[in-house]
Amino acid sequence: MPAIAIVGAQWGDEAKGHVIDELAERSHMVVRCQGGPNAGHTVITGAGTFRLHLVPCALRPGVRPVIAHGVAVDPVGLLEEIETLQAAGIDLSSLLLSERAHLILPYHRQLDALEEHLLGEAQIGTTRRGIGPVYADKAARRGVRVCDALSAAGRKIVRQAVQRASRLLEFYGEPAPDVDATVDACLEAVERLRPWVGDALDAVHTALARGETILLEGAQAALLDLDTGTYPYVTSSCTLVAGVLAGSGVPPAQLAGCVGVYKAFPTRVGSGPFPSEMETEVGNRVREVGQEYGATTGRPRRCGWFDSVTARHSARLNGYTALALTKLDVFDALPTIRICTAYRLNGAIIDRVPALAADLALCEPIYEELPGWQRPTTHARSLADLPPAARAYVERIEQIVGVPVARITVGPKRDEAVVVREDVLPPH
Repeated sequence: MPAIAIVGAQWGDEAKGHVIDELAERSHMVVRCQGGPNAGHTVITGAGTFRLHLVPCALRPGVRPVIAHGVAVDPVGLLEEIETLQAAGIDLSSLLLSERAHLILPYHRQLDALEEHLLGEAQIGTTRRGIGPVYADKAARRGVRVCDALSAAGRKIVRQAVQRASRLLEFYGEPAPDVDATVDACLEAVERLRPWVGDALDAVHTALARGETILLEGAQAALLDLDTGTYPYVTSSCTLVAGVLAGSGVPPAQLAGCVGVYKAFPTRVGSGPFPSEMETEVGNRVREVGQEYGATTGRPRRCGWFDSVTARHSARLNGYTALALTKLDVFDALPTIRICTAYRLNGAIIDRVPALAADLALCEPIYEELPGWQRPTTHARSLADLPPAARAYVERIEQIVGVPVARITVGPKRDEAVVVREDVLPPH
């Protein structure tokens, strides 16, 4: 199995870090493919709990972490993350940062905040990490890559970019950055990253040629995809398996499988339609039990019931070969569990995701109810260990998505997982 993609199947925050960390044990390389520090993947190891924003979930001995060209990199933030991990005893000597990755500079964060302010009540609810503006610069072919900043013309390239942004900020009456200080800070940070910079494309393809197992780590999730998500309440990159391949340089023929990560209950951060959002009392209870607060922003997540319509939409776009179902234990105390099976829109029943966010916001969920199990599941390590009602919930999700569940997490720790199937995952 040369390459396995791990993709978020809902609105993000599906505990992908837990799944990737577990599968990393049987892999040679973990490649972060797109997004930027707007993503937060949490990994719990013997050395502590780590919230990774740029470094891939490859904190196991002998597994090489690679930050590919599709990732937008904040050089200062990456250095801080590296230093935190090294201080905890994590060996990052094999870390590789693609020379083709685009850089997030301080003015990108300023522009991000400015755009949200100008939108007023219609704001997207971004993380304000500069992701939208850096991807806009990339598409407009005026971005600054790692290799640009390290080149002989690096100072000139970065200066031109800062000056261009300064003029735009001044136009809107915003304080312009100190050009010299911004350029110096950027070049200093990138220079400190030089030991980890290299040709990630070559490293990935060399590993593929050797038959090594590579995990492709997607960020955000399918329903936040720029083209097929709940636009405009989306992120700025392709979050589908197609984006994972493009952002890593892995050709489709080398992809052996795609694992879709669904949380037992979807969550959403920020603005945007959310048809199956839970009633306030239940949602608050689930949020507290599941500790549903953003790893990047700390904002409380909106919690919802499993949504068949968006689940199938996600599966159709990505072609999952296996599912990972996370945080099943959060439902342990609930007497009744709901699943949204369809929507009612303007009197008609539909089972598709409308293109207009305004239409999706008008959709009323149609629910079926399943009995809860009201027993702890954290001890479970096999499907037989789960209460019958919990197994029935898992089987219903398999029926809805049409893809087998291979893993179920029942707690945040590495060993708190139910093994369902091995044949659809990388071999040990």
